[in-house]
Amino acid sequence: MKKLLIYLKDYKKETVLAPLFKMLEAGFELFVPLVMAAIIDKGIGSKDVTYVLQMGLVLVALGIIGLICSITAQFFAAKAAVGFSTQLKHALFKHIQSLSFTEMDTLGTSTMITRMTSDVNQVQNGVNMVLRLFLRSPFIVFGAMIMAFTIDVKAALIFVVTIPLLSIVVFGIMMVTMPLYKKVQAGLDKVLGKTRENLTGVRVIRAFHKEEQEIEEFEESNQTLTHMQLFVGKIAALTNPITFIIVNAATVALIYTGAVRVNTGFITQGEVVALVNYMSQILVELVKLANLIITITKALACANRIENVFEMKSSMEWAANNRALTAIQRTEAGNNAAEAATQNDAEYAVEFDHVSLTYKGAGDESLTDIDFRVKKGETIGIIGGTGSGKSSLVHLIPRFYDATRGNVKVDGKNVKEYGMEELREKIGIVMQKAVLFQGSIRDNLRWGNGNATTSEMNQALEIAQAKEFVDSKPGGLDAKITQGGKNLSGGQRQRLTIARAVVRQPEILILDDSASALDYATDAKLRKAIREMDGKTTVFIVSQRTSSIQHADQIIVLEDGQVVGIGTHESLLKNCEVYQEVHYSQA
Repeated sequence: MKKLLIYLKDYKKETVLAPLFKMLEAGFELFVPLVMAAIIDKGIGSKDVTYVLQMGLVLVALGIIGLICSITAQFFAAKAAVGFSTQLKHALFKHIQSLSFTEMDTLGTSTMITRMTSDVNQVQNGVNMVLRLFLRSPFIVFGAMIMAFTIDVKAALIFVVTIPLLSIVVFGIMMVTMPLYKKVQAGLDKVLGKTRENLTGVRVIRAFHKEEQEIEEFEESNQTLTHMQLFVGKIAALTNPITFIIVNAATVALIYTGAVRVNTGFITQGEVVALVNYMSQILVELVKLANLIITITKALACANRIENVFEMKSSMEWAANNRALTAIQRTEAGNNAAEAATQNDAEYAVEFDHVSLTYKGAGDESLTDIDFRVKKGETIGIIGGTGSGKSSLVHLIPRFYDATRGNVKVDGKNVKEYGMEELREKIGIVMQKAVLFQGSIRDNLRWGNGNATTSEMNQALEIAQAKEFVDSKPGGLDAKITQGGKNLSGGQRQRLTIARAVVRQPEILILDDSASALDYATDAKLRKAIREMDGKTTVFIVSQRTSSIQHADQIIVLEDGQVVGIGTHESLLKNCEVYQEVHYSQA
């Protein structure tokens, strides 16, 4: 939790003023029993109505001032807590964005969502409650005990015994429940993961009529979470009854002692009422403190989980960016990718020098001894069976993952020597899964190039074979896309993601099985348009179809993570059995 408190540094004034005003409120509250004692002893005892009314007005004044202090404290506490959580979410999101794909795979989507939402909200509530009650409740407890000593020392000794007993109960329960709340949050991760999986794959679930099975699995994980929450809830629920028993027993002892002291003339009846009021204040504040401890326990458990994410460092270290010419600068200068490429004298656009890749936690290599070179402007086809390593290979070019052996070079320079922006600006990639974001078509295309003009967008749409269906939509480029592009067909989504990469005017264009939803005619038009693109763009086409890559300058055939053939379509048909098998199976 200490590491997270740095996000309160911009709210130092609020973190001081919130507890300060709460302490003022508590101070006024401590005077109330004394005023009540005076009313009983001097007003009611002597039947002085004027004095009773005067002291009644004092009570009203104390209540109004206390209310104002309380509202002010609530305002500053809420401002500090919400501001803290805002900065924490920004920092957490920025840190997650800095992690490599390896850490993303390790954490998991549902875990990151829980950290960003539920955990941060729990910590926010904890900060809010601490600023309001953490000093106030102990102040009332010990203040009431001190005020009791000013009334009668012998009767006040009951407070000395009661308060430590209550502290043992409250803090003992806190120590027991804190690790249990961590398990509850971990269980919540599993439930959220299952929920996300069901909502994402709802169409598949319905298509295979697996609703009942998924409901049973969800109920099982949800039931496990419920049992954990009930168990820790039962332990936490012991706080209130035990504290009530102790405080009520102390009140009985106090009344008995007070009665004896009144009979002997050491204290007055009003002072006994004041002592009972102080004991009642202690009861109320300790119940608040118990609930506060539960909230803090949850907040600390969640804070530790958030800290675990912050402590996770990226397995990749990037060099400082040396952005000789960015995509935006190329647009502003009126240049294209070809002009930028001519500034680099390297013969090869991409080089794989005996590269191997093993994913974290995997038992075997996904890629083994990959060795090839690609000249600028060439089109490279990559084909192989499912799980042969096609996507793994192209993901090494933009450095989504680091090669475990060997070197990957872009423009003659090791990818590890590039800055992140410098490398990624050279590359346009279309993933296997077509991902679009809520907004307009224009907004989605601007992910590729934030300064792209309308004519550049239309040109990219023409290359991607998407111009016709975009023009047919109301608003054209300004037509709205729902989250994930659910209001588009699979082929339309793929074509828009290709256009998004093309509008970037990249030096290297990677199409990772991104035309699988297109018919053969549209696929052929797309490949023809990409070949005719202006400039010397190097293109990697990952495909399951030999027809999609047969016109490539080179075709790389993969099997079980190894290259089993490199050459043209014709040469591979003669010399590569794996390629022959794939090709003739599609004939």
